[in-house]
Amino acid sequence: MAGEDGVTRIQCWSGPRNVSTALMYAWRERPDTTVYDEPFYAHYLTIDDRDHPGVADVLASQQHNADDVIRDVVLGPCPTPVFYIKNMAHHLKGVDRAHLALTENILLVRHPRDMLASLSVQLPACELGDTGLVESVALLDAILAEGGSPIVIETQALLKDPAAVLGAVCERLELPYEPAMLSWPAGPKPEDGAWAPYWYHNVHTSTGFAPYSPSRHDVPDRVHPVLDQALPLYERLAEYQLKVSD
Repeated sequence: MAGEDGVTRIQCWSGPRNVSTALMYAWRERPDTTVYDEPFYAHYLTIDDRDHPGVADVLASQQHNADDVIRDVVLGPCPTPVFYIKNMAHHLKGVDRAHLALTENILLVRHPRDMLASLSVQLPACELGDTGLVESVALLDAILAEGGSPIVIETQALLKDPAAVLGAVCERLELPYEPAMLSWPAGPKPEDGAWAPYWYHNVHTSTGFAPYSPSRHDVPDRVHPVLDQALPLYERLAEYQLKVSD
């Protein structure tokens, strides 16, 4: 769905620790695509007063007003035919969702057992609201209510066969698949957000999608109630995960 300016704007809504940065790097390798990293993060930090890693750096690097972000970033000028925006789904809190009708919206989900095992290392007091699952299900339901067909990527499926999943996503978006999406150079990227030093260590060592393996961390006992809340939300989203032909 290209806008009046001919640009196809894609917003990928994810929970944390869902290989969302690797997916952004994949889109970055397309010759027709510009990418942007979490434009609503500073807005989110103005309404969440907990101590996130690198808060001062994030607040100094971005606009805080969500309406300004929508106008200047999401719907603003783009030099390429495709604009891919990586978002955390929970950053939607307090954001006017009317603009979502002007963008393609992808939902990226990971089994909460693996997600929370990893997230709890960086955010020991993580809560259900940190997973993005509540907002992701709300987006799913909104798409279904409008008669749409949601694009849901399940992280495990993506890692098991990235070429097939990315090919299916491109087909749904009516874009050509680019094999270049399967690899990228190691190291930081110019588009990385100011929070990259705190979160992107692993992805900066990568040059492509790593094979799937369960998280090497356990879900701490204190986070088990969050896991219990998250499981049915994940299962709701997983019902609609993108089907890939064998």
